[in-house]
Amino acid sequence: MARTSVRRPVLKINLDATGAPRRGPDELAAEEPLEIRVRKRPLAVTMRTPGQDIDLAMGFLLTEGIIGSAGDVVTAQLCAGTDTPNTYNVVDVVLGADVPPPVTDPTRNFYTTSSCGVCGKASIDAVRTRSRFDVSTDLGTVPARTLAALPDRLRAAQRTFDRTGGLHAAGLFTADGELLVLREDVGRHNAVDKVIGWALREGRLPLTGHVLLVSGRASFELTQKAWMAGIPLLAAVSAPSTLAAELADKAGMTLVGFLRGSTMNVYASPQRVTI
Repeated sequence: MARTSVRRPVLKINLDATGAPRRGPDELAAEEPLEIRVRKRPLAVTMRTPGQDIDLAMGFLLTEGIIGSAGDVVTAQLCAGTDTPNTYNVVDVVLGADVPPPVTDPTRNFYTTSSCGVCGKASIDAVRTRSRFDVSTDLGTVPARTLAALPDRLRAAQRTFDRTGGLHAAGLFTADGELLVLREDVGRHNAVDKVIGWALREGRLPLTGHVLLVSGRASFELTQKAWMAGIPLLAAVSAPSTLAAELADKAGMTLVGFLRGSTMNVYASPQRVTI
């Protein structure tokens, strides 16, 4: 079973309560490195919460433009690493013979952290991976009232967050507000890759007419990942960045931020949000 959380003894202090500080257990969100290998050659190391690691690897390869469909992958398996005891923090992916190998030059250093998914890439041009899906032609719409209900549905499904308070979440919804899949991770970009990897393995790409909701902010990278999966509407509980808004404009993607209660801001392609 994946180590999504770990119990640890802590000193608990409450300045508003009487009595001395007390010691007790607390549950922390797990964070461990995952190495993604292609044909047994290291490609990337990401800091993530263990669980759904195959989906994470598949989603990462798709959103980085290395694969375009599940058919590009022959096998993807979780392997024993070099740690003792084994932590199984390695995913080895074998691509089809006709799939070009990934570029691993210094300008595409794929070391990622839980807070930043594109650390090490040399320039903004290196992260502008173009999607094979044209989301600008997606004519579907989503009622604003449906969007307003999504954060509560996402939060209600965050079981590990309830125990740890330390994980980001990404959820894939239909246009009528049905939650199809939710993933939690210490890295928001990892949670998104896990969602997209699930959709890839389920044969659902492109995700026409779907909504991707992320806890926290919408960065350039998350907008790019949504575009690469053919998702026409990305929503975030917090603010987007300038590059996220610019990329959404370029892609013809709807970008919603500050989705809280009955209010929201639509930063790009507002025609998909109906009143």
